[in-house]
Amino acid sequence: MYRLSGRQILVIALGSALFAAISVAGFQGLWGHFQPFGSASISTPGNITEPSLASDEQNNIEVYKAASPGVVYIQSTAMVRDFFGMFSRPVEGAGSGSIIDDQGDILTNFHVIADAEKLTVSFGSGKNYPAKVIGKDPDTDLAVIRLLETPKEALTIVPMGDSDKLIVGQKVLAIGNPFGLDRTLTTGVISGLQRPIRAENGRLIEGAIQTDASINPGNSGGPLLDSHGRMIGINSQIESPSGASAGVGFAIPISIAKRIVPQLIRDGEIKRPKLGIVPRDVESLGNQVQLPVSYGVLIWNVQPGSAAANAGLRGLVQTENGDVELGDIIVAVDGEKVSNNDELFRILDKHQLGDTVNVEVFRKGRRTSVPVRLTEPPPTRRNTRE
Repeated sequence: MYRLSGRQILVIALGSALFAAISVAGFQGLWGHFQPFGSASISTPGNITEPSLASDEQNNIEVYKAASPGVVYIQSTAMVRDFFGMFSRPVEGAGSGSIIDDQGDILTNFHVIADAEKLTVSFGSGKNYPAKVIGKDPDTDLAVIRLLETPKEALTIVPMGDSDKLIVGQKVLAIGNPFGLDRTLTTGVISGLQRPIRAENGRLIEGAIQTDASINPGNSGGPLLDSHGRMIGINSQIESPSGASAGVGFAIPISIAKRIVPQLIRDGEIKRPKLGIVPRDVESLGNQVQLPVSYGVLIWNVQPGSAAANAGLRGLVQTENGDVELGDIIVAVDGEKVSNNDELFRILDKHQLGDTVNVEVFRKGRRTSVPVRLTEPPPTRRNTRE
């Protein structure tokens, strides 16, 4: 058997170490060369001590130092016309956001930038940087904006965590700009999970995170962080009779953002399949009209050229003698019961454009099934349809 002398072993060890050092340097050079193009450099968040090994105060300080440089103050300006549409005046809004990539993309709430004609972003230094809207989704109250000019300092990216494994009682930290006070830190716990909240357009957002971390006007769009400094939610709403923090705040789970942000950046919007109808919940009609069922979604109107119109679904029709003939009442989709419009939206959201679903309706006292090929609805001035 061939044996190595002590001197040979030493020479081999030194050579291996030198080769490893050269390889690492070369790999780092290649990695820097092939990184995605961006106008700003990346600075990863600072080290955070394992929370179980640190005091609560130390953890607060470390998370804030690591994440706060990636939290921005967003100011928007929209032009609003008067009642007669003759004169317009600027209306300013404000909120928060988180840097999510080296392109200068910022995740925030849709309601922070809705109808904005001018956007500026501040990093707390007093200087404002122009930005533009890249993508927005009113249904989830999320949006992505992008810096048109970046600061000389490296951007700090707020890392995304996992909102699917949260538990009630878990510590959370919120960073935002309440009342314009930049990069304010508040702390609390997760008070509840799977809370349904509504976006400003009335859409139901399922699975919201409830927290007692103080959230006020201006916090909207800012990150809700776990004790490792990872974003687990986007602060969106508060429940308060006075409009100020009452210890009941809600954040949109980061799992929703992780699912839709790539499409927002790519396409500027989320293309969801919709029937193209104006719906009315049967239950909400109460005793106003006698209906053959006590649940479901009454089709009030059908949009021309929509999936519903192409499939022959019917809305309300006025007869020659002046009476109104009821439209179809949707009671199920692919065998899944539809009690109201929220359930219809949830079922359709599981599908893709081009899918065909069987819509079960009550029509003239009879239950029938209508195959509907889901398509993107024709553009409308105001999208209030399913």
